Amino acid sequence: MQTVFVSLLIFFSALPQAATPEKKAVWKPVQFAILRFNDEAPKSWNIYHSEKRDALLVKLWKRYLYLDLKEAEVYEVDPQTVKPQGDNAEWSLSDLPSDPIEISDWKVRDVGLMVRRVRFRFGKTGHYLDINLPLKPDGKPAY
Repeated sequence: MQTVFVSLLIFFSALPQAATPEKKAVWKPVQFAILRFNDEAPKSWNIYHSEKRDALLVKLWKRYLYLDLKEAEVYEVDPQTVKPQGDNAEWSLSDLPSDPIEISDWKVRDVGLMVRRVRFRFGKTGHYLDINLPLKPDGKPAY
């Protein structure tokens, strides 16, 4: 009986383990950020950041966009994969679509001493999104 138990224990330990789902990262809101869509403030929006400083998660009405500031790419995120938790949002990069959306006129520049401006256009002649992010006096992000 004990031999059978030990044999079963060895058999089950040799089986491949089921992949555990990746833990979702907590995205925190960027305080004092400003967002404009075609030169107007949308009624519903928020900008979140994670530990990775050159990535933003933008909520624009019911849409979510992932901005990779380093690669100058924008991805549309499935809103079902983002879970709001109070002021924060929970989302994992494993839910990132494989292809970015088409954008043009990508510009990132520091405006004055305390603001970094990110601006891009959806498609070639579409709407544009303008984001102003706060900076510390040393020029590093304030978030």
